[in-house]
Amino acid sequence: MSSPKIRCAIYTRKSTEEGLDQDFNSLDAQHEACAAYIASQKHEGWKMLPARYDDGGISGGTLERPALQQLMADIDAGRIDMVVVYKIDRLTRSLADFAKLVERLEKADCSFVSVTQAFNTSSSMGRLTLNVLLSFAQFEREVTAERIRDKIAASKKKGLWMGGIPPLGYDPHPDKTRRELVVNENEAEVVRQIFQLYETHRCLNAVVRTAEELGIRSKHHVFATGRTQGGTPFSRGQIYHLLTNPVYLGLIRHKDQTFDGQHPAIIDQPLWDSVQRHLKSASARRRGAPAGQSSNSDAPLKGKVRDETGDVLTPTHTTRHGKRQRYYVSNRLISGGTDPTGWRLPAKGFETAVVKAITDHLREHAKRHTVLDNCDVSKLDATATAVFGLADTLEADGCKRTAPLIRAIALDPDTLSIDLDPHAVADAIDLQASSLNAALCEISTPFTCKRRGVETRIVAGDRCPDPDQTLIRGLRNAHDWAEALKSGEPLKHLAQRVGHSERYIRRVTSLISLSPGLQTAILEGTQPAHLNLETLVRGNIPLNWAHQDHLFGTHS
Repeated sequence: MSSPKIRCAIYTRKSTEEGLDQDFNSLDAQHEACAAYIASQKHEGWKMLPARYDDGGISGGTLERPALQQLMADIDAGRIDMVVVYKIDRLTRSLADFAKLVERLEKADCSFVSVTQAFNTSSSMGRLTLNVLLSFAQFEREVTAERIRDKIAASKKKGLWMGGIPPLGYDPHPDKTRRELVVNENEAEVVRQIFQLYETHRCLNAVVRTAEELGIRSKHHVFATGRTQGGTPFSRGQIYHLLTNPVYLGLIRHKDQTFDGQHPAIIDQPLWDSVQRHLKSASARRRGAPAGQSSNSDAPLKGKVRDETGDVLTPTHTTRHGKRQRYYVSNRLISGGTDPTGWRLPAKGFETAVVKAITDHLREHAKRHTVLDNCDVSKLDATATAVFGLADTLEADGCKRTAPLIRAIALDPDTLSIDLDPHAVADAIDLQASSLNAALCEISTPFTCKRRGVETRIVAGDRCPDPDQTLIRGLRNAHDWAEALKSGEPLKHLAQRVGHSERYIRRVTSLISLSPGLQTAILEGTQPAHLNLETLVRGNIPLNWAHQDHLFGTHS
């Protein structure tokens, strides 16, 4: 009676690619040994399958290996009865991974044999022995990893470059046996330019924008496989990493230590020290300071302003063209990303609007003699004079002087509500808080945010004439360009002469169809607060003037 056929699949693996290009390599040697072992078991019905499962250049610390995945798929499909390997660590070096493989093998009624270790998983003793061997294999892998880490640390102490993608400004040494970096002069100039940009702007975001405008790109690297990386605009994180990379000072970094490298520096010590000092200072400012220190003086309304959702407006800032610009921003925009309902108000304009709303309110009560809760005629004039004086002082000294009088500010899209502290107001005019009219400390005024390009202008309370120079310039251009076109100048020539696209000129010249009343309002600065050049040129302007009044909220 003949033995049942046992279909055997051979699996081979090598951790590195070294020697795989030879006619007879390590994978072939493993396969030949396994084939000979299967042939010796022919009397048991063993038969070698023709398919080969070879993983070259892949570590045994992972199961994500193409040949192994194909092997397991064939096992699950019932095509294999026995897996044969040269040594157990060819299949896996991880005890946890081995447990997963054995579970799948048992489920598919498939056994496992190691040629040089003469056992299989068909018995409990065999499985115990495998577990012991795998424990040693995993220990060997961990010791090898520690040995490699120690070798890297020792090499970096000698200033050697231990491989990887070289940083912008450097290339690997042409001699493959020398672990050094050599300067790439073209890229080195880019590195120096980025350091100088930060030294000038002292703001990462400003450097990112300027670098993109100048066409500066990250290092373009081509891997041995042909895959490319880089050659793209710098991100904020990439700029920060470049500015803090000690390799540009001629050093090699290993964890939190640096050692003298065997490559030349690109950045000199004074520039490096200055950039690091400014980066550290900027980081400290971002974290903020306790109450009463400099951060509060920069943002006098900090902690006092909430929007219509109850979210606090947090002070923040950016630096553009060397100038620091402050904002009050809804906290959810900082902590939770984008939200179309969030507020981002320029601090100077908002603080000015708050001061104006308060001073106008105080003067109105002083004028109407409604500062006090009871009508004490003998005190009316003196009280009014004191309040007028307070309003003048607040207007002259600005928000830093006004902020201590404010208890809370509430924003919604149409109204600015300010709650003053009665005790602070009373102290400022030398009165008792209990004697003040409650309405004196409760302010509610119309509030409008008006966008002009990327700028937001804030209008609170009764509007004074506020000419929009951008809008006026657009209206003037509209008439000038329309006259040029009427006189016969081709649109293409006009676009070249004024330096704008033909499409933009067509849009702007449509402003001549605005009603006379609206054009007059633009020139006088009494147009609606929401109306700006972008709103007009991006929309369709009705030819009917009455329709324009309805659309733009004006009265001709």
